[in-house]
Amino acid sequence: MNANSRTRTFLPLVLSTATLLGLWAGSTALAGDDVRSEVVSFHDLNVASPEGAKALFWRIHAAAKRVCAQTDPVLRAGEPRCIRKAEADAVAKLNLPQLVTYYRLQGGEPSQPLIAGR
Repeated sequence: MNANSRTRTFLPLVLSTATLLGLWAGSTALAGDDVRSEVVSFHDLNVASPEGAKALFWRIHAAAKRVCAQTDPVLRAGEPRCIRKAEADAVAKLNLPQLVTYYRLQGGEPSQPLIAGR
């Protein structure tokens, strides 16, 4: 692992439900709700390897599912879109070549243009 990737792995990743809240901005039920977030730690992973990137993606996915989970049946319909958006935002924010590659192989498209070469 080079010094640059070692430094990046100590940065926690925070996923939030801001996207979901934006989808339901007109809902008075959500007006007072806080934006939920979760830190995804990956300091123990070599994200420059395909295996490390895969493990990081599945941690991001699991965190996205937790922060997007809804108990209200009406809001539950927005969960899949929230999860996809949270994953795309996290992958774009990190902009790690192996993670981007794995994410795209899973059928995802980052929410922002990425520069995968480092």
